[in-house]
Amino acid sequence: MKLLPLFIFYFCFQFLIAQPDSLYIKPIVEKYTGPQWIQTNKGTLDISQVSFTNWNSGGVNSISGLVGYNSALDYKDLFFNWKNNVALRYGLNQQQNRETRKTQDLFEINSNLGYKPNTSTDWFYSARLNFRTQLAKGFKYPNTEDPISKILAPGYLFLGMGMEYGKNIDKLSFYFSPMTLKTTFVLDEDLANAGSFGVAPAIFDANGNVISPGEQIRTEFGILLTNSYEMEVVENINVKNEISVYSDYINNFGNLDLDWRIDFDFKVNSFVRASFGSHIRYDDDVKTQRPSKIEGEVVEAGAKVQWKQFLGVGFAVDF
Repeated sequence: MKLLPLFIFYFCFQFLIAQPDSLYIKPIVEKYTGPQWIQTNKGTLDISQVSFTNWNSGGVNSISGLVGYNSALDYKDLFFNWKNNVALRYGLNQQQNRETRKTQDLFEINSNLGYKPNTSTDWFYSARLNFRTQLAKGFKYPNTEDPISKILAPGYLFLGMGMEYGKNIDKLSFYFSPMTLKTTFVLDEDLANAGSFGVAPAIFDANGNVISPGEQIRTEFGILLTNSYEMEVVENINVKNEISVYSDYINNFGNLDLDWRIDFDFKVNSFVRASFGSHIRYDDDVKTQRPSKIEGEVVEAGAKVQWKQFLGVGFAVDF
């Protein structure tokens, strides 16, 4: 997906127009009181349920649950801004006469260290780390015998240095890194041998025996652009937008890995909330498959856009 110039234009356009007032973000003006450590924790539970009794239009009883946890530890002083957070989300869905299915599974760690040379600038020299994987096996339902993903299969590690702009950096950030290392982990022998998630597959002989095992770690070096902002659309309705675009210098430069998430949070009261989210992904190295004309065989069909959306009502607790 050679759209890198388009996304560079998007980031430049956002940077020019995304001032705090235009994003409804009120600049925080406060007297400096010295270095600060700030820790926050938030737990969420979203539940959706539907049941039918003598419903002549038909339907299937179902219940879904999503548990989330986010812990953040941030440091700031006149020159340094260091943000760290751990996020965990896990969701299940149970429908009548069907096995329980996983709907969400994420474990993610972020660390972002920024330094600005003087107090009058909004530009930071920045170093970033992002790691994400999952906790449980994933399946292509209804097949629950052959997992298509596991913990650290895949796992992704981004580590890079660049420049970050943020007039109100806790709410609005633009980050550009011309030096970002991306490492893909597939620490499962079967998935690595199959060449899942872009790693080199195993080499087999005519009898299906492994001559050379598939690689379990794939390393890339490229350019990373990110944009994130939070704002209050109207009273008690907040939106958070996060987008990252990565392109490898060596392998098909200009082909993009895209991760774009938009989450709306509707506050009912101090504990009850509703949420709506959209998550789009595209990884040029993750190829899909389609059935071959030969029965029982499949052929590679190239990478495709992945999209997930979520709507739920539940509880949130800050502590």
